[in-house]
Amino acid sequence: PKADRHGGESNNALSSLVKSPPAEPVDESNMTCEELYGPYPSQIPIPFIDKSNNTPPPAVIETAKTMWDVKSHPDHRDKGTPDEWVPRDGRLIRLTGRHPFNVEPPVSVLNKHRFITPSSLHYVRNHGACPDLKWEEHTLKFGGSPDLVPSPYEMSMDELVAMEPREFPCTLVCAGNRRKEQNMIRQTIGFNWGSSGVSTNVWKGVPLRDLLLKAGVSERNMAGKHVEFIGVEDLPNKVGPGPFPDEPWGKLVKYGTSVPLARAMNPAYDIIVAYQANGEVLQPDHGYPVRLIIPGYIGGRMIKWLECINVIQHETKNHYHYHDNRILPPHITAEESLKGEWWYKPEYIFNELNINSAISQPDHNETLSIAQNINSTYEVAGDSYTGGGRKISRGGGSTDNGVK
Repeated sequence: PKADRHGGESNNALSSLVKSPPAEPVDESNMTCEELYGPYPSQIPIPFIDKSNNTPPPAVIETAKTMWDVKSHPDHRDKGTPDEWVPRDGRLIRLTGRHPFNVEPPVSVLNKHRFITPSSLHYVRNHGACPDLKWEEHTLKFGGSPDLVPSPYEMSMDELVAMEPREFPCTLVCAGNRRKEQNMIRQTIGFNWGSSGVSTNVWKGVPLRDLLLKAGVSERNMAGKHVEFIGVEDLPNKVGPGPFPDEPWGKLVKYGTSVPLARAMNPAYDIIVAYQANGEVLQPDHGYPVRLIIPGYIGGRMIKWLECINVIQHETKNHYHYHDNRILPPHITAEESLKGEWWYKPEYIFNELNINSAISQPDHNETLSIAQNINSTYEVAGDSYTGGGRKISRGGGSTDNGVK
């Protein structure tokens, strides 16, 4: 009890019956994303500077304002590779050796940060060296079929940022997330992703629809037409000249994809050309200075280091649009997939994410002693996601394989 203004003692039980006036509802319509979801976690990577997993002096990390303030302390695994210039966090789990950089954060990191992932700990899927692009030099080119794009144009990054932006949280997932579990049953042609090839940032950019309208693209007669996206990378050809005689693949190919024009022009899908993540410019491994964000799609369609956007009469014929991110029938082996043109059958393309969930707590190999915690509680945690605009309606857990 505590003294009231009359010198006596107030009765907590009675005073609790006195209702406080209801709080004013918060108007979120005018709040920024940082007000809604922030403050954002630190974006500063913490490199492992040697094989003993030592890190830079604490003062270096604590005083760093951007990732470039730790550039003089590269992760020891990047030394001698084309990516030595990129500051990276040593806690990221490397799935393909030193190079190229394909990583996921430890499950414990996702569990700690929950909804918003630090950009420096966001999963990364790179097919080659990270391009070293400059903001003031990079441009976006808009073109395609002349009858579909009457006003092709090229714009600088400053011109892009000057346009009206959209900003929202979006979860990105690698199409290979949890592939290790598949490979334990039967080996695929892909490497072993754990369950952490998933991350959420708050992305900011310009709606693709607005950029296409600027080029004079029409919203009429869109059936069968596609918007093609091409990045700057020159990557190795996996299979040869390909199935398209009019557009044969060379020894080096660009990474690209396409989406239906009707989807690109629909504002409900929120496709944006992004230049910020968690309130800062993109980090090099995430596509600096500009990339594509397609909510609900697999990460493999969200082209990084974006250079060209074309409106065309058909689905793209890009090499990586076909020879990545397909879900083939279970009886088709890696060898057989190259014989029957399985990669080019449209019914096996993987675009929209499927529903998925995983436990993050208990962590992998964590042991819970019943004897020492018989009267304790334990918080079980995990994540779930799905694509195509669908919502996760509920979550649950079971200790008896779902019997109860």
